[in-house]
Amino acid sequence: MKKLTLASRSSRIAVALTLSLAIGSAASLALAQPKPGGAPSAPAAAGPTKVLVIDRNAILLASKVGQDIVRQVNGYRQTAEKEFRAEGESLQKEGQALRQQIAILAPDVKAKKIRDFQAKQTAFERKVESRQGLIQGGVFQARRQVEGALGPILQGIMQERGANLLIDRGSVVLGANSMDITSLAVQRLDKKMPSVKVQLTALPPGVQQQMQQQQAMRR
Repeated sequence: MKKLTLASRSSRIAVALTLSLAIGSAASLALAQPKPGGAPSAPAAAGPTKVLVIDRNAILLASKVGQDIVRQVNGYRQTAEKEFRAEGESLQKEGQALRQQIAILAPDVKAKKIRDFQAKQTAFERKVESRQGLIQGGVFQARRQVEGALGPILQGIMQERGANLLIDRGSVVLGANSMDITSLAVQRLDKKMPSVKVQLTALPPGVQQQMQQQQAMRR
């Protein structure tokens, strides 16, 4: 079992960076997640309901600021890959050499070498995961700033159009007599906030726990 465990973990070192830090597309997904309570809506009014529809994913991914966030995240990813590549490749070679030696080692020596190597692997993986967490935290904080700028824009469009309900397209199953304002929202967001700085920072504890649970479910 130890040989299998060693081989399995050693093989992960070769792809640790591309799997753990290739989050340029993950940044897009994080940007696309609606902020709870983020979509403004007007109080219910008497008379017919006028509905506006937005595609929040499209707003945050097609806008200049959304693309700017992804660009910065790709830069952080590339920097991390360069920083950790040598250590990852060294561990991979060490694991390969150890697997070749295992058959001729005494049981106690073999067990110690495996424990020592796995400790190095664990330390490396935690280092990579820590950097990934900082990048994800930066995306989260940047997205909050974008949501803060987007909220008044959507409120203004609702007032201009005399609408009393705004819903996300992802929530619509079937509808009529609704107007999609996604393109207009993107135009106004581009003017108001064409860019935002992504700062490396830790995720809030609650958000971090949710992401860890989601990752655990996917494994």
